[in-house]
Amino acid sequence: MIKTHRNQPLWYAYILHRVSGIALALFLPAHFYILSLALNEPESLDSMLHWAEQPIVKFAEFGLVFLLAVHLFGGLRLLALEFLPWKPGQKTFAAVAVAIAFFVALAFLLRAI
Repeated sequence: MIKTHRNQPLWYAYILHRVSGIALALFLPAHFYILSLALNEPESLDSMLHWAEQPIVKFAEFGLVFLLAVHLFGGLRLLALEFLPWKPGQKTFAAVAVAIAFFVALAFLLRAI
């Protein structure tokens, strides 16, 4: 049985913020490995950068930028929730945070293509 508080848009915003944070934390070791290639094996970095020009990788970058943006704007919304007085439009703020994150990621994708 679904609890009533788990059927609210702000709860979904909370879950999206947590899941995006976990996904970004899981991505960090791969990111640091690729950065280490620049220092230790420049030839491997060049081949990886050539591989990263594929359209599927560009779409995966869109997902990564979306996760980063939704985590950033969701975190800003949570900070506003903590430090500013409560307003009835908190659901609107959550929706705006996701919309801004989507548009930032879409702009990144269109620029990358």
